[in-house]
Amino acid sequence: MNIRRGAHFFTALATVLLLASCSGSDMNNRRAGEGRDWHWDKKAGATEASAFMNVAVPEGATQAKGAVQVNPQEDIYLLSFVTSEKNAEDIAEDLHSEVPLKAQKKDFAPEGERFGHLGLPEPQTLKGVRSTGVCPPCVKDDRRKKVQWIDIYVQAFKADQARVYLQAF
Repeated sequence: MNIRRGAHFFTALATVLLLASCSGSDMNNRRAGEGRDWHWDKKAGATEASAFMNVAVPEGATQAKGAVQVNPQEDIYLLSFVTSEKNAEDIAEDLHSEVPLKAQKKDFAPEGERFGHLGLPEPQTLKGVRSTGVCPPCVKDDRRKKVQWIDIYVQAFKADQARVYLQAF
């Protein structure tokens, strides 16, 4: 009887040690890779970002820029352009967000400097920017099934012009 109990004890101990060593090394690997596993896709631009988001850059828009940040779990697509304020509003409405574009709080801090890669200021840092976000699968937008989230920021200029910033993953 004692031999059986001893065998069970050692089997349980070995299992616990094995699980602890696996999860510990996984955590160490994640920590070691944080911040170093992403890069900018040098071949991707506005066309690729627009296609992923299924958002057309309006005819006549200027300063169209885009990029793709390749990450281990999910890539981040950036798209920006200048268009009429009406076109910007229409794009925001076409995303089917449950929350309309609204002014941001001034204390909102950006999650890194992604749009800086495009030579643009981060939209969250600009005065007068309106924004909203949407989960396309949540609002049953089948045109964007593969997109988990889209943020849109609209910076109004004078003469009915606006810069649109889109970020999606």
